Amino acid sequence: MSTKLIDRLYDSDHDEAAQRDALTNGEIPVAVYGLGKMGLPLASVYAETTGNVIGADIDPAVVETISNGGCHVKREPGLEALVSDLVADDALAATTDPRDAASQASVHVVIVPTPITDEHEPDLAILDAVVEDIATGLSAGDLVVIECTVPPQTTEQRVGAALEANSDLERGEFGLAFCPERTSSGRALEDIRGAYPKVVGGIDDESTRAATLIYEEINTEGVLPVSDATTAEAVKVFEGLYRDVNIGLANELATLTDELGIDVNEAIEVANTQPFCNIHDPGPGVGGHCIPFYPYFVIKPFETETPLLETARAVNDSMPQFTVNKLREEFDAEGLAFEDASVLLLGLTYRPGVEEIRASPALDIASISSDLGADVYGVDPMLDETDAFDLTRLDHSEIYDRSFDAVVMVTHHDDFDTIRWDDVSRSDGQLVVIDGRDTLDLSDTDHRVYTIGGGYV
Repeated sequence: MSTKLIDRLYDSDHDEAAQRDALTNGEIPVAVYGLGKMGLPLASVYAETTGNVIGADIDPAVVETISNGGCHVKREPGLEALVSDLVADDALAATTDPRDAASQASVHVVIVPTPITDEHEPDLAILDAVVEDIATGLSAGDLVVIECTVPPQTTEQRVGAALEANSDLERGEFGLAFCPERTSSGRALEDIRGAYPKVVGGIDDESTRAATLIYEEINTEGVLPVSDATTAEAVKVFEGLYRDVNIGLANELATLTDELGIDVNEAIEVANTQPFCNIHDPGPGVGGHCIPFYPYFVIKPFETETPLLETARAVNDSMPQFTVNKLREEFDAEGLAFEDASVLLLGLTYRPGVEEIRASPALDIASISSDLGADVYGVDPMLDETDAFDLTRLDHSEIYDRSFDAVVMVTHHDDFDTIRWDDVSRSDGQLVVIDGRDTLDLSDTDHRVYTIGGGYV
């Protein structure tokens, strides 16, 4: 029997058992490109599985931190200790040179940002640059895995073509698969290790097989191989589209609350007891780096019209203005001009328990209120600075030292459960509270409360 080192997975002539052993004992070197909020957890799980990972990131501070056994990604349970142990065991290293990483590895995992432009066009510039770097070190038998979300057909048409154009290899000599990350901030390790199955789709059967072998070792919930890379890309995007459209439905229903004269949130909750109904929760907007952007990965690159996706986006984008309109109605009823008002926003991140502010509805609520002349203040225990917001930052304890005309619950962090609402004062008249998340019970106070989807208390 051959004792030749197994350092490749794609088109290997060794049996799968030997390939699995080679992967898990470190014979097959892995490079992970992008060591951000999702990239570092992914690199760490790869490293604990294989013991031989080099991570590449262009930020020198990130690489220096990891090289010293530190962790720049905060509030990810278990990650800091895991990174420290992996670096100490030489299972995980980091570099600022993606080409150096590419020259060392035979499995290349890409998890870099894929944002959209101000014109809502997918911006794949970072992905393109990394793929070119990988191509310089690509060898026969290497496998390239794309984990970052992309428009369908990107892996097959764009990434595959770039790898061929910038290497001396042709398709069939290297593997290429799309295996989307399905993780959430605050639970990244749990999700990567197996909160739900991993989706895998290759540009050919051998790519799918090799990627499946890897993720069967990483993910305890197993793998869902699909027909091809484009199908896998669509699965990831469709997950986000479903949520955006569903939230759009909930938000549109919430705007009917006053005219219907009912608690729409109650109606949604009861409707969802029927097994074929699963309406999401309404709120003051949709944020994060996923849901508000993924629809444009389908809307923009393709000619087929997508009116439902575009309508859902418009509805969800309108909710910060709807929230401010409710404030305006309250101020008008009390004869208070918006430009004379003091407004406190609670929760500036896009969802509870995370530091991420991208597309947070608080950004627009603060901006609109400030443009109308209000003095806007904000509290968020997840954030040390709030320069991106048009407001004045307050610590939690400082809200009792000022008087406000209105408070808006944008994102409900657990810290807000300790607010002494009787001690939050207004200098003249009732304090107006807009509960954007249906998380408050202020029935024992004299504050005037309006809940999005619930109406007036």
